[in-house]
Amino acid sequence: MRRASRALTYPEVGASLTDELPAGYHHQRHRAVLGTGRALFERSSAAVTRWELHRRAGVSPAPGTPPAATGLDVDLRATLGPVVVRVPCRVVALVDDPDRRGFAYGTLTGHAECGEEAFVVSIDAQDVVRLEIAAFSRPGRWYSRLGAPLARAAQRAVTRRYLSALVM
Repeated sequence: MRRASRALTYPEVGASLTDELPAGYHHQRHRAVLGTGRALFERSSAAVTRWELHRRAGVSPAPGTPPAATGLDVDLRATLGPVVVRVPCRVVALVDDPDRRGFAYGTLTGHAECGEEAFVVSIDAQDVVRLEIAAFSRPGRWYSRLGAPLARAAQRAVTRRYLSALVM
């Protein structure tokens, strides 16, 4: 559900799906081989677009959140040990090609960071299925600037959980 008071907190919308991430941000780009075969590609891409990847990694959307679609606002809750963090985001792009599927979302007002993250599952000519996660971010609030080293460590931990969430 889109709320008029929430806006994206950065100008480079869609840049997480490009080869070169924008300057002035912390960058992450990671890939994991999930296995082989079209059936695995279909299951994995459905898990990404239906938020199952996030749920398995401890980043849960509100119950009843529909599959990722451009313009969808989603309120995620990230669990990092005993801490629960509210993560308001908007899906800014959907990837729906025969051999690549996923989406990118960007931070909204109220998020501790400013930036974007993409989750894309692909299958190549040899039927190898991969998950790629690309992100750019920088602190968006005083407490995330103050705790930047902790925020980066938390981001790396969540990314590791995402990367291992689809390994079946």
